Amino acid sequence: MENKVSRAEFIKLGGLTLLSAFTSDLAFAGGIPFTDKSTKMDSVLMEKLLLYNDLEAEKILNGNALEGIDKLSNFRFLAGHISIMSAAIGHGASKYYKSKLLEEKIDDYLNGMLNVQYDDGTLDAGGNRQSPPDTAFVLEYMCAAATILNSKNLKKFHVLRDKLKKFIVNAGEAMVTGGVHTPNHRWVVCAALANINSLYPNEKYVHRIDEWLAEGIYLNKDGHYSERSGVYSAVINKAFITMARLLNRPELLDNVNKNLITYYYHTETNGDMISVESRRQDQFMDLTITKFYMQYRYMAILTENPMFAYMVKVIENLPDFKGTILSKDLAFFMENEALKEQITVDAEIVNDFEKFFTLSNLARIRRGNKSITLFGGNDKPVMIVSGRSSNPNFLMYRKGEAILKYMRLSTSFFRMGYFSSEGITKDGNKYVLKETKVADYYQPLALEYRKEDGDYELSPSLDGRFWNKMNFGSRTKSNVKEQNVIIEIKEHGGVLDLEFNVDGPPNVEVTIEMCFKEGSQFTGGEKDVNGNYLLKSGFGELKMGSDSIKIGPGKTEHTNVDLLDSEEYTYHQGSLRTDGVHVYITGFTPFQHKMTIS
Repeated sequence: MENKVSRAEFIKLGGLTLLSAFTSDLAFAGGIPFTDKSTKMDSVLMEKLLLYNDLEAEKILNGNALEGIDKLSNFRFLAGHISIMSAAIGHGASKYYKSKLLEEKIDDYLNGMLNVQYDDGTLDAGGNRQSPPDTAFVLEYMCAAATILNSKNLKKFHVLRDKLKKFIVNAGEAMVTGGVHTPNHRWVVCAALANINSLYPNEKYVHRIDEWLAEGIYLNKDGHYSERSGVYSAVINKAFITMARLLNRPELLDNVNKNLITYYYHTETNGDMISVESRRQDQFMDLTITKFYMQYRYMAILTENPMFAYMVKVIENLPDFKGTILSKDLAFFMENEALKEQITVDAEIVNDFEKFFTLSNLARIRRGNKSITLFGGNDKPVMIVSGRSSNPNFLMYRKGEAILKYMRLSTSFFRMGYFSSEGITKDGNKYVLKETKVADYYQPLALEYRKEDGDYELSPSLDGRFWNKMNFGSRTKSNVKEQNVIIEIKEHGGVLDLEFNVDGPPNVEVTIEMCFKEGSQFTGGEKDVNGNYLLKSGFGELKMGSDSIKIGPGKTEHTNVDLLDSEEYTYHQGSLRTDGVHVYITGFTPFQHKMTIS
């Protein structure tokens, strides 16, 4: 069933809010031409999708992924195999069109999936047992397969259609009654329900969607969903496009539009994605923008925004485009005919900008081949847990292939670890990051709280650094110590002037840590026994290919560059240190230092 949202419907139901989003980026929008026009298929792209899909189908035919299926805890890839095979068997130009061998293989897969499906319609996924949201992710592929096999040209495959329907309808009960864990799960479940309803209409599916939507969709003025996650923004955007298309609710695309504009600014020219401010696991991951491909493509076709067309071109030229999109997603292009259209708007934009996301406390600056990221928006108190932002990287710098992966600052002040700014303020071309750390000592318990056996409550210290059976909440704090860090960063033409000021108790170790991309060549520093570089004075230079980054001047007043994480990590022998070329500047409080990155 195809319920394409027309441009006319889009502008009528969602255009007013969309207009405000485009207006703030007029340099890219070039107007909003929503006029209907005759469309042509992107035949080159479709030929590639078919070619790679057939290659994947051949691999699946020659493999045995079902072996041990009863012990598996991730079924998404098996559902993906079913969608790949269904696309091959259902595409008139595929060498497997209506293939008997492929029919039998799909049948085996469907039997396997039905055997591992619980009576309540769910599947397991890793540690998530009988999980409705993880089953929703599987349904994305199963529903695409069912849409293809429901074609009037494929009537002979009624056995496959019946088994798909049985699996999907069973899972639909879990979608109608089941719960979720995280914010994005709500919209994944809703997309699954929209897909099921398009195949096997029932008002209970739409009613459940409306229950979730009634909670409200959080999208802040920075264009971020609540998780601020690239991984899950891609998931949410895909879900909203599905709901808008199948339920004729184009107003949902307003959220997609705003979020895609945000992730344009979060993308490096080589496709790497900035994720430092994420509240999920990707805040510590290296990612590319490839997972946003179909969202950018769909919205580029629908809105004719040059920015989105530009992003489509970027992704199509990335090394992982073949494995992530071409080899796996033909079924989704067959399910959603709009994706097949040519993008007619020119992908010409001025890829030079300064963008400050005030709610995330994230600044993104691009000057030619220089790219800068400043971050000071961690959730307070800093906790290492899914759902909270806790990345200590406050500066990242790129100059072509030369990459400063991150800059961090740590002090030995009560071993409280890395600097984590309490936001960012902007004054002209200057960004200011600040943090105050406080630690204290404790007085004896007052008479009314004393216990003869000394068995006090196991509780956290008032500064949150540790736990003990000391009943800290009933004690008076004393000998309070405070440390203040101020980092000022001025940008001019892609060059950064930095000024560090750390004040508080004297003789506290201060360490500025810089990590450059693996394989970089660094000169100007002195290497220690662990392979770290100490920039003692003057300037250092990092080279990668034909590009280089200069940093300095340096300073080295101590050589203790290990155990920079807080006691929360070091107590468990953990560390946030990553692979790369590590360069250090060190000193003692009161600490003042100026340096340049260019």
